Amino acid sequence: MIQLLFTVIFSEMAFILVLIFKNPFRKLVIMGMERVKRGQGPIVVKTVGGTVFIVLMSSVYSMVKIQKRWIEEGAVNPTDQILMAKHLLEATLLGSFLFLGLMIDRMHHYIRELQIRRKSMEAVKKQNRAFEDGKVEEIKAFEEEMTSLRSKLKQLEADLEEKRKEVNASEANAVALKKQSEGFLLEYNRLLGENQNLRSQLKALDSSLSRSSSKKNT
Repeated sequence: MIQLLFTVIFSEMAFILVLIFKNPFRKLVIMGMERVKRGQGPIVVKTVGGTVFIVLMSSVYSMVKIQKRWIEEGAVNPTDQILMAKHLLEATLLGSFLFLGLMIDRMHHYIRELQIRRKSMEAVKKQNRAFEDGKVEEIKAFEEEMTSLRSKLKQLEADLEEKRKEVNASEANAVALKKQSEGFLLEYNRLLGENQNLRSQLKALDSSLSRSSSKKNT
């Protein structure tokens, strides 16, 4: 039994070293422990641990009995010394077995928590990166839209300036046409006055001719 306990303890120490340091077998050990903790695995582990704990208590009880016998007899028996050493070694190995098993279980638990937290942190980082990338893309889209709007604004300003020039030219043409029409109106009035004068002169000539012809006839 002592050889078996030594083998188990050294195996547990090897498991602890595998869990502590990074190596190719670490993932395999963690996956194996996760499978052990599923289904009936925890029941088997608890049964083994309870059995080992009972054997440990039995060894401790045997050591206490031997100690009481020494006190009652007042002498030390060589056989009891051998039994005492054997029970002490067994109790030490059994206690080490339970302690190392508990250490392995806690280390696996903390490693799993650490992996879960790292995965959650990576997921948060990915979300932050995606959010930042979305913000960058949105900012780029806004900048492109602002650039297009600025170009449209410049085009509209250029069109407005061209239309303004055309309006100014049209106003200048209208003013020139107005002045020209005023000149035509003045010329028309002058010609109309001359026409009236000519008509009055013609009437005067007609009347004088008619008078002269009437005189000749008489």
